[in-house]
Amino acid sequence: MASPVTVRAARVEDAAEMARVLVRSWRETYRGLMRDEVLDDPGLIAFRERFWIAALTDERYRASRAAVAERDGELIGVALAGPPDPPEPGWTTHLYVLYVLAAEHGSGAGAALLDAVVDARESAALWVADPNPRAQAFYRRHGFVADGTVQVDDGVREIRMVRRARPETGASTPGSQAK
Repeated sequence: MASPVTVRAARVEDAAEMARVLVRSWRETYRGLMRDEVLDDPGLIAFRERFWIAALTDERYRASRAAVAERDGELIGVALAGPPDPPEPGWTTHLYVLYVLAAEHGSGAGAALLDAVVDARESAALWVADPNPRAQAFYRRHGFVADGTVQVDDGVREIRMVRRARPETGASTPGSQAK
């Protein structure tokens, strides 16, 4: 029996492992969608580590929430959400990052990370690669719908998915705990 997945707020000392999880997830998910020279760049992990250090320490990210998922003390997923930049009418939170290692798909780690960084009472949006049917189905299960907006980012076609704020349910929302 597998040990449980735990989700907690990310800490700056997690930055190196967060970068490794993100890059491994990209390689598992985007091979064939993203250019090989990007995925195989030997400096990619160091670049992403610098990003996470900034996201966890820089004042520009003060309003953002970052979380990690762990199993047996090993990071298996990462997430980051914050205010949209630039501000967007109709939604208050942008889910910038949500990746779980392929071996952990279906474990509940993705849902727990989403709940940790996006409060259900907030309207939210995200960009998801297209095609990426597994991720798109995951977001649909969590109330997101494609709004018809498409962009191409670094050669990858992406669709925007949005979710309206859900009414207060009376329960505390874990989204307020992660940073």
